[in-house]
Amino acid sequence: MTDTAAPAKSPGAVRVGVQKFGTFLSGMIMPNIAAFIAWGLLTALFIDTGWLGNTGPVEAWRWADSAMLGGGTTPDGTEWIGLVSPIITYLLPLLIAFTGGQMVFGHRGGVVGAVAAFGVIIGAAGTIMFLGAMIAGPLAAWILKQVERLWEGKIKTGFEMLVNNFSAGFVAFFTALAAFFWLAPVMRWLTDLLGAVVGWLVETGLIPLASIIVEPAKVLFLNNAINHGVFTPIGSEQSTETGRSLLFLVEANPGPGAGLLLAIALFGVGAARATAPGAWIIQFLGGIHEVYFPYVLAKPILLVGLIAGGATGVLTNVIFQSGLVAPASPGSIFAVLIQTAPGSHIGVILSVILSAGVTFLVSMLFLLASRKRDLAAEAAGGDGFAAAVAQTEANKGRSSSVLGGLVGGATATATKPIQKVVFACDAGMGSSAMGASVLRNKFKAAGIEGVTVSNKAIAALDGTADLVVTQQQLTDRAKQREQAALHVSVDNFMNSPRYDEITQLLVQQQQGGGAAGEPEATGAAEAQAAPAAGAGGVLSLERVRIHSGSATREEALREAADMLEAAGAVTPAYFDAMLARERTVSTFMGNELAIPHGTNDAKSAVLGSALTVVRYDGGVDWDGDTATFVVGIAGKGDEHLALLSNVATLFSDEEQIARLKAASTPQELYALLQTVNEG
Repeated sequence: MTDTAAPAKSPGAVRVGVQKFGTFLSGMIMPNIAAFIAWGLLTALFIDTGWLGNTGPVEAWRWADSAMLGGGTTPDGTEWIGLVSPIITYLLPLLIAFTGGQMVFGHRGGVVGAVAAFGVIIGAAGTIMFLGAMIAGPLAAWILKQVERLWEGKIKTGFEMLVNNFSAGFVAFFTALAAFFWLAPVMRWLTDLLGAVVGWLVETGLIPLASIIVEPAKVLFLNNAINHGVFTPIGSEQSTETGRSLLFLVEANPGPGAGLLLAIALFGVGAARATAPGAWIIQFLGGIHEVYFPYVLAKPILLVGLIAGGATGVLTNVIFQSGLVAPASPGSIFAVLIQTAPGSHIGVILSVILSAGVTFLVSMLFLLASRKRDLAAEAAGGDGFAAAVAQTEANKGRSSSVLGGLVGGATATATKPIQKVVFACDAGMGSSAMGASVLRNKFKAAGIEGVTVSNKAIAALDGTADLVVTQQQLTDRAKQREQAALHVSVDNFMNSPRYDEITQLLVQQQQGGGAAGEPEATGAAEAQAAPAAGAGGVLSLERVRIHSGSATREEALREAADMLEAAGAVTPAYFDAMLARERTVSTFMGNELAIPHGTNDAKSAVLGSALTVVRYDGGVDWDGDTATFVVGIAGKGDEHLALLSNVATLFSDEEQIARLKAASTPQELYALLQTVNEG
């Protein structure tokens, strides 16, 4: 087979596809978890059976206030809607729909998605429409995206906002009607069906069997999809009706993972045993369940213990009729206790303890049965974690190079300096934040400078990373998002030897960069020095203005281009290049700042480097965002990169922005802007 032959389909292609779909579903829920928690607290306190409700365990000192918050009927017969019902019926589904639409087509997609979701919410006549919102929101945004492709690049300059607003409005109108008349009945039927199935499983006592599917799926990083894509919508509706749901603990129960790690800490061998105590703290107290997945990948038989423990926890909640009022996210024991429904504490606490105990006992038996074999493998230089890495590589059909997952080898590291490291995980929180923190500390201890370390969700990878670190099961997905980056797979979030290898690689890069990297470093220094050489001309007082009113985006672009032209930095053609830039990508940066500039094709229109700053106290509508500061920029060669860096640094400080807005004269504003002239 030659290099040009079509590659065979990866054995993990289906898993990766399912993970991507699950990540999209959970991506609509997880950014809104705070709203779920707030609703859970309101429910636990103020509904009739809540802690401060009319019939709750604690008599409310002001019942009328509780009724107004939780809803119900006051002693005089007045019906109060309260906060609980509107939040679960309207606010939470709309937040989900907006987030899903935004993921598909930005802010405008979110707006259209929310309007469409309102159609299915009202059409469903009281049924909690989480599932409907998860369909209507992204679907409406996708329709808007396809519609606007029909005239993309064909709209006359100055009419873009008009066309975009009306197209979004019409799509929102029609999708809301379609959701009301067609989608709502289907989703109401589907929700009732799923609820009936779950109810049947609970009534027949078969719901513990769900652990047979849930626990293995978690280890394949489908935990967020299962919890937030399935259990959260159905569980929230159950909680509205009964004040609690055990579904919130089917996946999120920290007991099974805690029992597994405790068994490994006492009866495991090698690196697994050494790292398990720390992993237990992260998992049980911090709620990051992903931390125990590598231990299971190293010894898959331990899944039996997890399934037994998970089923025990679910059965305990069935027996005690206990549950949570809202999702426990992350799945920490603290989050579980906070969201426990009134009267459910005994059952919930026992479900955690018993599930941990059963998993511990079953895992202990397997660990003791294989202990001699594991010790012999360790003595021979083998290790459970190393075996997991090898098995993962075998499943992928490829062997690893340097760093066990680093793609590209020595040639790539020699020609591409690593300056931006991203630790990516499924949700962009938890494990990735922990891994990023570990890497930062190691880099700092090694004296590595000039390398940034951040954590992101895989879906948020944007092609700018030089090196991406992921757990082994997620590496394939990360490669799809960051195709030009180097990739490292780790098998342990706390103390992976890959971290030390990455650190050593960067130390060698910085220490050995004198010969191979010296010309590049010199060029960078010259580029940074260039603005300083023209320090007097990059920004001058006559190119700083304050307007008390507002302006359109085109008017602001026209003024910036005219000022740059008056400074001798650009030709008249630069204005057209600025307009072309806005048609392809907005130059609104956030923090009330827009930095309009020309396209790469307009380099011939740039005669020198200059900045202009105009403050519009009335604001400029910048494609839906409001810009107060419009910084026109022109840079000769690569000087614009340094200029953009200086401006971005200046406007990243909120206190500095407040001072810039408070300046009463151009002279005061110019004095505050002097840092942009620094090299």
